[in-house]
Amino acid sequence: MFSLRLTSGVSSRARRGAGALALSWLAAAAAFGALAGLGGCASSSTSLSSGVEELHTTSDDTDARRRARTHLALATGYFQDDKISVALDEAKKAMQGDPSFSEPYDLGGLIYMRMNDLALAQAHFEKALSVNPRDASAMHNMGWLKCRQKQYAEATSWFQRAIAVPGYPGKARTWLAQGACEIASGEHAKAEQSLIQSFDLDPSNPVTGYNLAKLLYERGDLQRAQFYIRRINNSEQANAESLWLGIKVEHKLSNTEAVEQLALQLRRRFSESKQLASYERGAFDD
Repeated sequence: MFSLRLTSGVSSRARRGAGALALSWLAAAAAFGALAGLGGCASSSTSLSSGVEELHTTSDDTDARRRARTHLALATGYFQDDKISVALDEAKKAMQGDPSFSEPYDLGGLIYMRMNDLALAQAHFEKALSVNPRDASAMHNMGWLKCRQKQYAEATSWFQRAIAVPGYPGKARTWLAQGACEIASGEHAKAEQSLIQSFDLDPSNPVTGYNLAKLLYERGDLQRAQFYIRRINNSEQANAESLWLGIKVEHKLSNTEAVEQLALQLRRRFSESKQLASYERGAFDD
């Protein structure tokens, strides 16, 4: 299950303005997807600090870089476990041990975002980019920071800069983040296009599929909404939110048998959910 709750990242006004869109899923995936590239133990990475990509392996690291990577990996793990102060301590050790390493500054920015210190978060993302001007993860996170500050045009600019970096592996999550930001700003047509871009790059991501289905449902494109939501509900990634959206789509299409099948799953697996309560009182417009 991945019904994540992250109320920071999208304003309450924007959540109301987006109808019943599941911005909880979007925000969680978009804001912290950057962690996938931080602190890992991969045997190689790509250096993008120059205009030409070149293979860089950890065997080429200096002792200072290796120690910094160790602290970064610890910081990332602590951050994912929500041990914020310990994560920040480890990130600072990585920064101090190798000031030419951009990734600890990027993670430091995420930590300060979690602490709601947006000024320090921005300073750390800027430092990461001064060390490595082609750090696409830092560009992505700067975009999410600007989205939180409701500076939507600037956010889009940062997302697009990240996507344009050659070899950047996180393009799907950055398109997802841009879609989340466009939903927050009420630009649903643009959000749909951004989410389609994300889906095309990573069709297995249920967050993208769900929110595409929701946007399409809200504007009455029921057949396409059905396509995206059925992909999720026919998999083990279904949760109460996706099943309820599926029920509403099938209800609008007068597919009584499909409604009953989805309701059976909702009742069996999520008997205490608010979505089941809405179904049982026939509140299909919730």
